[in-house]
Amino acid sequence: MRFVFFLALRQLRYRRTQSLTTLLGVAVGIMVLTTALSLTNGFVKGLIDATLKAVPHLQLLVLQEDKPPPPPKPNPEVLAQAPVFITKALLTRRAGAGRSAGADFATILGLGQGGAAVYPELDLSRLKPGKIVLGLALARSLGAYPGDKLFLVSVNQKRIELEVTATFQTGNYLLDSGFAFTTLQDARNLMEQPHGLTGYQLRLKDPEKAPQIGVELAGSAYFPQPWQSTNRTLIQQLALQKRVIGIVVFLIVCVAALGMANVLVLAVVEKTQDIALLRVLGARGLQVAGVFGLEGLILGLSGVILGNLLGWGLSSYFAWRPLAIPGELYFLTRLPVEIRPSDFLWVSGMSLLVVMLASLLPLFRALRIKPGEVLR
Repeated sequence: MRFVFFLALRQLRYRRTQSLTTLLGVAVGIMVLTTALSLTNGFVKGLIDATLKAVPHLQLLVLQEDKPPPPPKPNPEVLAQAPVFITKALLTRRAGAGRSAGADFATILGLGQGGAAVYPELDLSRLKPGKIVLGLALARSLGAYPGDKLFLVSVNQKRIELEVTATFQTGNYLLDSGFAFTTLQDARNLMEQPHGLTGYQLRLKDPEKAPQIGVELAGSAYFPQPWQSTNRTLIQQLALQKRVIGIVVFLIVCVAALGMANVLVLAVVEKTQDIALLRVLGARGLQVAGVFGLEGLILGLSGVILGNLLGWGLSSYFAWRPLAIPGELYFLTRLPVEIRPSDFLWVSGMSLLVVMLASLLPLFRALRIKPGEVLR
C-alpha cells in the first residue's frame, strides 16, 4: 500500500498543472452546488416567513354566513384569535397638495377584537374605527401617507371614507401590494352586512401544527384552512425548484469528475511502457492499477474538501451581504441565505461517490495492459 501511495503522489506532483486544474474543477462544482442550495433554502424560508407575517396560521371559515356560530373553543396551542370579515374593494384617493389622484384594488381584512395579536409583526395596535392600515407597496401605489383620507368602494357601490393610520411591510410583495386592514365593523359597513363574518383567524405556537389543530377546532360549524393549504401551490413550486436546481448544478460535479477520469486515462496511455515495466519487475496488476485509482480518489477528496470550504465561505458572504432582488418578481427585496450542514454532507457524499466511480475508468484501463505485448 505504501508503494501505491508513493507512486500516486509522485504522479500527481509530476502532472502538477493537470492535477490542480482537475481538483479545481471538482471544487468549483461543489462550491456552486452548496451555494445554490443555501440560497434556495434561504429563499424558501424567507418567503414563508414573510408570508406568515400577513397570513394567519389557521383560518376557521364559517359554513353558514347567515348563521354565525359561536367562537371556537379554547385550545392551549392557540396564542390569539379574532373574528374576520374579508372582502375586496376599490381604494381611491383624491388629488391634492401637488399630488395626483390614486386608485387601486385590495383585499380588505376587517378584524375584530384580538386582531392585533394575530398579526404581532405588523403592529396593528393603531387600528381603530374609521382607520385603515395599508401594505407599504399598496400605499405607494395610491400615493397615500398616514393621515390621508381614502374612499373604499365595494362591489355593491357602497362607499365609505377611512383615514390611513399606518402602513406595514412583510417583505412579500404580493401581500404588501394587495392587502389592507380595517376594523370588523368598518368592513361590515362597507358591505352593508351588519353581522357579516368570514370566520376566525388564529395564531398558533407552532405553525406546523395548523392542520391538526384545525381539525380539532372545526367541528361541524367551521371549515379549517391552515396556511399550508392556502399556500400549497407555492410550497410545492418551491420544493420542485430546489430539486431541479440541485439536479442541474450536480451535473457540473459529474462533468468535473468525468474530466478527471479523462485526464487519468490519458495518463495511463502515456505511462503504458512504465506500467508494463513495473509488472515485469514484480508489481501486481491491481497494485499498478490502484495507483491511478488512488490518484482519482486523492484529487476527488481534495476537491470535495476545498469545494465545501469555498461553498461555506461564499454562502456566509451572501448571508452577510444579501443580494438585492426586485420584489415585483420574487416577492422578497433581499435574498436570504440558510446554510444547512445536512446539504453539505449530502453533496459531499454524492460527489465522493461520483468521483470514486469515475476513478474506476483509469483503473480498469490500467488492468487491461499486457506487459508482454507492450515490451515485445
